[in-house]
Amino acid sequence: MSLAALVFDAYGTLFDVHSVISRCEKTWPGNGSAVSQLWRSKQLEYSWQRSLMGRYENFERITADSLRYACEFLKLECEELVVAALMAEYRRLATFPEIRSVLSMLGHLKLAILSNGSPDMLEAVVTHNGLDEVLDAVISVDALKIYKPDPRVYQLALLELNVPKQSIGFVSSNGWDVCGAASFGFRAFWINRTNAPLDRLGAAPEAVITSLTELPSLLD
Repeated sequence: MSLAALVFDAYGTLFDVHSVISRCEKTWPGNGSAVSQLWRSKQLEYSWQRSLMGRYENFERITADSLRYACEFLKLECEELVVAALMAEYRRLATFPEIRSVLSMLGHLKLAILSNGSPDMLEAVVTHNGLDEVLDAVISVDALKIYKPDPRVYQLALLELNVPKQSIGFVSSNGWDVCGAASFGFRAFWINRTNAPLDRLGAAPEAVITSLTELPSLLD
């Protein structure tokens, strides 16, 4: 069955979460990269752990708590004004360079974001980058109060787009997310920018690419 829609993860896939490194480096000279890496790692861990615990908090709260943890672990001073400033950076993360042009090429399909991000965070970063002009929907897990890769989250895309799962392609740079989408029944495509091995989760993507620029020809 041919594709009728493409659904994209947001953070790390369309938006470069490490575009905050320069701000981190200005705040903590010599530690910007370390803060950014640990911040992202704990952000993901907290989303999974809170899902398992049944103690949902929205992604904005998780992101802020992850930053506080990273600073405490690295023994860096982190005043609340600094947290607020860096959280503001998350609302204007840069896209990867190819994103806008590739999404424009794929405009004959329904295009959507399905993200762990909270609705206001997503609205801000999508609008900041002008992607509201090319996307048909921006879907947040906040409607369910649980995070990917729970299968119920991927079901949200079916309800929003009114397209059968076999006709939806799911694109993510996160291996665990691609495995979750493939397990659910989407045609999954993994943007493997770091040449990482596939997670052993019992499901695999239909194809592995190194940049979103490879996707249009792959679909043709």
